[in-house]
Amino acid sequence: MNFKDYNQSQLFLFPPTFEDLIPESHPVRVVNDIIEKIKIEPLLKAYKKEGNPSYHPKMMLKIMVFAYMENTYSSRRIEKLVRENVNFMWLSGMKMVDHNTIARFRSQRLQDAFKDIFRQVVLLLADEGLVSLKEIYTDGTKIEAQAGKYTFVWKKSIETSKTKMLQQLEELWTYAQNIAASEDRDPEPPEFTKISKEKIRETVESIDRKLSGSDIPDKKGKAKAKAKLRYIKNNFEQNLEKYELQEEILGERGSYSKTDPDATFMRMKDDHMGNGQLKPAYNPQISTENQFILHYSIHQQTTDSTTLPDHLDGFKETFGEEVFAGLESITTDAGYGSEENYEYLEQGGIEAYVKYNTFDKEQDGNYQLKHKAFSKEHLHYNAEQDFYVCPMGQRMEKTHESSRRTKNGFEQKLSHYQAKNCEGCPIRSMCHGSKNNRSLERNHNLERHREKVRELLKSDEGIRKRKRRCYDVEAVFAHMKHAHQFRRFTLKSLKKVEIEFGLHALAHNLRKKVA
Repeated sequence: MNFKDYNQSQLFLFPPTFEDLIPESHPVRVVNDIIEKIKIEPLLKAYKKEGNPSYHPKMMLKIMVFAYMENTYSSRRIEKLVRENVNFMWLSGMKMVDHNTIARFRSQRLQDAFKDIFRQVVLLLADEGLVSLKEIYTDGTKIEAQAGKYTFVWKKSIETSKTKMLQQLEELWTYAQNIAASEDRDPEPPEFTKISKEKIRETVESIDRKLSGSDIPDKKGKAKAKAKLRYIKNNFEQNLEKYELQEEILGERGSYSKTDPDATFMRMKDDHMGNGQLKPAYNPQISTENQFILHYSIHQQTTDSTTLPDHLDGFKETFGEEVFAGLESITTDAGYGSEENYEYLEQGGIEAYVKYNTFDKEQDGNYQLKHKAFSKEHLHYNAEQDFYVCPMGQRMEKTHESSRRTKNGFEQKLSHYQAKNCEGCPIRSMCHGSKNNRSLERNHNLERHREKVRELLKSDEGIRKRKRRCYDVEAVFAHMKHAHQFRRFTLKSLKKVEIEFGLHALAHNLRKKVA
């Protein structure tokens, strides 16, 4: 048999170095070159001058970014690679970093500095001509949090519990009032509309006084009332403190998880059971160009429509006024089509290729004929005299104006119109289902924005952008979730989750650059 020479004890006259073992085109060299070019002054602020010397932050950053490029997210696995993998050994200069140091660097050291690091890398990509920072494609997805799916706290449940507490107090107070002596009866009952510790104490004292001073034959009823009163004394104030703390954590949200209070329960499209379960999650938003992630932000809202102003404000804060002023257009799906978003983009001078909720349906002629024949969008509007004309030619005069605020505090102005006489109209049943004369409300500012957006989306440039959005921003999420198995966060809390997603985003950009 003829074999090549094999001798584990063979000595080398000139031992090989890591430079010899790593190919020139290997992605680890790209990571090394990129990190060497960026400034890390914000990262240095996370270190103290006193105490034992720390591992160099550039070395730690290189290890962390390359680990995410290699789909390795566990600090213990990264520690193992630093000890055994040639690429990691080259990046670390043979320094043996333990998993606690790696975890602490990721969750603490990077907290205030990573956004600036990500910004510098994006600007390097712009210098190479890979992105222009002038047109962006924005979308969001839901990624499961590192929290138990049965650890929910619901805002509605808290409100229901507080309402029940008020009802129990009111029922017990009414019973005590009925059995109290005439001289101990209150002339006016207390207002059981809003519960508080003071109200609980005052009501309990009043009930206790009435029950103690009453001598009635209904011993069982009185005993039950006293038992309820003891329960209220022992539990209501503590429960109220718990509910107030939970409401403080909730803020404007409708739910949170006990094991990660920053996570909100959201309906997951890609749930493994395929039934859209509610799970604790975060709502990351990204803006891309040429499938490079230019900016990312993490949100606790369940819907995308309320995230766009905050997301773009973050873009402005990260890259500065000059870069933001150079932003020419944004393309999104219909989830972002709201008056607030259109107004924000118009004030920023950004062309909004942002669908509204009925845009796709409007392109179907059959839909318009079947479902929109008598809709308010098809009624003639006289802008000069401010009135509508119903399908039978009757004028619908403006009756009044009103306003309402969205969850974000944005004020919408509405105009209301009503026909004068619908009685005996032959098409009344098809026109509207109201018992009175037909009325409608219109948001003229929103309609103006929709008309403007409709023209943009139907233009040649709009069609090009709509097609490109599908394989630009959506492909990035598909790549991260399916190709690199990023379907659940490994860290807890909003700040740490933001760092973790940022590492995934930076790793994606460098993988894209290498490709």
